[in-house]
Amino acid sequence: MNLITMRKSLVLLSCLTLLAACEPTIATRGNLVDADKLAEVKIDTSTREDVVNQLGSPTQVGTFDENVWYYFGRRTEQYAFFNPEVMDQKAVEIRFDDQGVVTAVNKLDSAAAHEVDPVTRRTPTYGHDVTFLEQLMGNMGRPTAPRK
Repeated sequence: MNLITMRKSLVLLSCLTLLAACEPTIATRGNLVDADKLAEVKIDTSTREDVVNQLGSPTQVGTFDENVWYYFGRRTEQYAFFNPEVMDQKAVEIRFDDQGVVTAVNKLDSAAAHEVDPVTRRTPTYGHDVTFLEQLMGNMGRPTAPRK
């Protein structure tokens, strides 16, 4: 292999590596309900078992009413270290009567979703904070149990 061919191969390999680095990371979290499968869930005829067979387990069961099931899903795309961008987001609420038959299927509006900012306060605890040096030197001089 001569020097020119080797250089061309190296440049080509470098270009392919840089091009592959521009590929986004796509992440799907939750359960993005397929519209065709959701259409198979019929009000007044489908049961809980039918819903589980069609859509899978719910993402969340209602906190105060276990006859309400929620399916939440989100697909994001992220390039390198940039913040992820939401590509698709769906939320579906399915209500059952006491016999387990579907009474309502509601597609929730994702425009009504709100970002939740975590609280920055700290919960006070008893005791003292251990510094890095105390952690590092804490076991020096303590006897260790013999290994068996």
